[in-house]
Amino acid sequence: MPENERKALVFQSDFGISDGAVSAMYGVAYSVDPFLKIFDLTHDIPQYNVWEASYRLIQTVQFWPVGTVFVSVVDPGVGSTRRSVAVETQTGQIIVTPDNGTITHIIRMLGVRQARLIVEAESHSPFAELSYTFHGRDVYAYVGARLAAGVSRLDEIGPELDIDSLVQLNVVPAERSGDSVSGTIDVLDVRFGSLWTNIPLNLFKTLNITVGNRVEVDIQHDTRTVYKNFLVYAKSFADVNVGESLVYLNSLSNMAVAINQGSFAQAYNIGTGTNWQIAMRKAPRLVYE
Repeated sequence: MPENERKALVFQSDFGISDGAVSAMYGVAYSVDPFLKIFDLTHDIPQYNVWEASYRLIQTVQFWPVGTVFVSVVDPGVGSTRRSVAVETQTGQIIVTPDNGTITHIIRMLGVRQARLIVEAESHSPFAELSYTFHGRDVYAYVGARLAAGVSRLDEIGPELDIDSLVQLNVVPAERSGDSVSGTIDVLDVRFGSLWTNIPLNLFKTLNITVGNRVEVDIQHDTRTVYKNFLVYAKSFADVNVGESLVYLNSLSNMAVAINQGSFAQAYNIGTGTNWQIAMRKAPRLVYE
């Protein structure tokens, strides 16, 4: 295929880069087409953490050109009866991955146009014997490379699947109740320790809180309150003093909580997942006036 018709191939995994696993995936891909352009989303997904794999995809996929192929391998069920799939998003990117919930946030926030079943025994790299523990190399990297190189089309990968049959992880939707909005702490901005919630800006706006106002933030783990305070709703980190906490809008247009030049998650020992709930409401006037 002419170079300008090849699509980018982007890898994500929980493999880390301390051994040869990622390099082996590169090798299989380049064996399909030595002129592919391969990129890494991340290989630092916590081991077996499908939720985080799903979130990192929605954080990234929509900003790549139409036709970009993502291979995401966080696969605690490798070798089991879990399916392998290739899906096309509503914005035209393709994701090759185990059908274990990795597509959850893509389905909910971006949308899926079509899904195809990958028959592993028929979509196996000829460069290595079939392994039941390294489908990232032997199946996903191979299929992803063929799609990116134009050797295969998505409709040739396998039979079409009902999108509703794709596995989705449990999600607790954000909601408005009384004078507050609530949701979950979906993920951390890992390097900086900020809390990224699933509360969208449009829902937060129903509280009539403007930049500069104070927000009452209540964080619970299961039923135990672990943090409660009044924070500034800031446009950027520079709007507050170093070491001061703030509420802000993150890059996915959801509400987030941070410490300017500090780790909120580390400071208050806060984690992520559906058992970490967060509520926000406009602080009473007597608190800040």
